[in-house]
Amino acid sequence: MMKDSEWDKKLKIHTTGRDDSHADTFHHPYEPTPYVVLERLAESGYIGKENVVIDYGCGKGRVGFFLHYRLGCKVIGLEYEEQIYRQAQENLQSYGGRQGVEFVCESAEKYEVTEGDCFYFFNPFPVEILKSVMRRIVNSYYENPRRLQFFFYYPDDAYMSYLLAGDQDGLLSELYFVDEIDLGDLFAGADSREKIVIFEM
Repeated sequence: MMKDSEWDKKLKIHTTGRDDSHADTFHHPYEPTPYVVLERLAESGYIGKENVVIDYGCGKGRVGFFLHYRLGCKVIGLEYEEQIYRQAQENLQSYGGRQGVEFVCESAEKYEVTEGDCFYFFNPFPVEILKSVMRRIVNSYYENPRRLQFFFYYPDDAYMSYLLAGDQDGLLSELYFVDEIDLGDLFAGADSREKIVIFEM
């Protein structure tokens, strides 16, 4: 099993370390998904070459580079913080600037979803912003009906309450729980949140 630093070296990118300097009430700190988690996601069979993944709160781009490298799928990473976005763009150049990975510097709640059928979240923002994001995604679903998959790593309790209960206006009436990928064996301790929860629409 390769270490995070080894994967970064293989992909010719720099994504390790946590960064709290740009965090605030509405945006959580930069903390990349561990590569062992991404390996298990890639092995799950839920995402393939034909999919387009949108990574909300992509940071320096680790999810996008890894999934593109392993699965060949297209990935669009959204990052609101300009300095971190620039680091993602620098990584894109060192990765090779290949078609298939792109980054957009924009707030998630303002991003117009025109493509994408897989959506990845590692608790990038509070549930209030998630609600706005889900509304945009659902609108795109009705404009262009297609199978949508949602992946929530280390799910926030508020996220889960919202996703499972839905909201009063029926926005999530067609969203349903599909599966969860257990990740508990990858880390020390018994953290029940070490999983990827999958929903579908």
